[in-house]
Amino acid sequence: MSVEVTRLPSGLAVVTDRMEHLESASLGVWVGAGSRDEKPDEHGISHLLEHMAFKGTSRRTARQIAETVEAVGGDLNAATSVESTGYFARVLKADVPLALDVLADILSDPTFDPEELRREQNVIVQEIGATEDAPDDLVFDRLQETAFPDQPVGRSILGTPDTVRSFNAARLRSYLTRNYRAPDMLIAAAGAVEHRRIVEEAEKRFASFVGPAGPAPEPARFSGGTRVETRDLEQVHIAMALEGVAVKHPDLYSMQVFTSALGGGMSSRLFQEVREIRGLCYTIHAFHMPYSDIGMFGLYAGTDETDAPELMRVVIDQIGNATETLNEAEVNRAKAQMKAGLLMALESSEARIGQLARQMLAYGRPIPLEEIVAKVDAVTVESARAAGRALVNRGRPAIAALGPGNGLESTAAIAESLVRRAA
Repeated sequence: MSVEVTRLPSGLAVVTDRMEHLESASLGVWVGAGSRDEKPDEHGISHLLEHMAFKGTSRRTARQIAETVEAVGGDLNAATSVESTGYFARVLKADVPLALDVLADILSDPTFDPEELRREQNVIVQEIGATEDAPDDLVFDRLQETAFPDQPVGRSILGTPDTVRSFNAARLRSYLTRNYRAPDMLIAAAGAVEHRRIVEEAEKRFASFVGPAGPAPEPARFSGGTRVETRDLEQVHIAMALEGVAVKHPDLYSMQVFTSALGGGMSSRLFQEVREIRGLCYTIHAFHMPYSDIGMFGLYAGTDETDAPELMRVVIDQIGNATETLNEAEVNRAKAQMKAGLLMALESSEARIGQLARQMLAYGRPIPLEEIVAKVDAVTVESARAAGRALVNRGRPAIAALGPGNGLESTAAIAESLVRRAA
């Protein structure tokens, strides 16, 4: 197998996948801390720190950070999620040491210059404003808040204008020191890489990350409820969630197959019944997001306000029917889609490091493709149906709706009552 793993004495993990046919490499540093690791007065600090890491070190200005990598034809990026933060680069194989040096520099020695901080706080406030202007994005923030109220996992990753502007260099450094520790970090690289060289570079460049693993976040609790916002929009945007399963739950793959068959593509039940047959919307899809200790199944649709009540009736009916009538052809199609996605990820070094990082953070080891395929193949019609039945029996749904008119409350009430009836 081309995947190799080394865990340094500090606890930092290094995982690589050599892809012989490539002349470039993707590499990144992941930290097992995201928005749910924030304290009540730190809402948005994980994302701000991700931005500020690129805004200067004692060795490089913000411009020099960008120019150093782009001068060799590479690129830098980063992303913050609920449970992790990643910083990554893509470069030609000769420039892998340079990329690792830049990544180590921005994480171990950020200056948090006050003027850069002020500018970047303003940039993120603009980003928050852009989300507020995009209802098909905003409804998911509202759904997360409704599903997990008064919890870090339920708060938006971006924070609020007030919280983002409240942070200073000392607060950023305190959060970094608390959460960016070697046992909670990993380096992943794929493409034209040599494992031994990556390990040597990691030992040299990431030696300053020491200390025990950071504190565990508070356990998540799915509560459910309804949040409706009347807005002057052309469409109603509706999202609904039910409590799903955690990433290590034995029913995870059955849940993923059920979700895909229900609303994962153009051949899914929701797309065919709601859009193709009834013409009630342009976009509809289902998803399942597994976290370390809980999961969230959800679905989204955008529709005309006059069609919203009927759409919700059809959606809930389709969920209930799928728990009893999902058939072998649908399950096999969903399984084929999942396996194809896994195989396609192997063709991209960027997708591969993301896959490896997720596996290392969740399981502490890379999962061989054969093992994943075996788990997907083990899903049966009955196990997929059972995952769906458990879903609707777990309790009250979370519903978020944005749009015009006075019918949002009744539409949300329809959805909640039908889910309870299905359970």
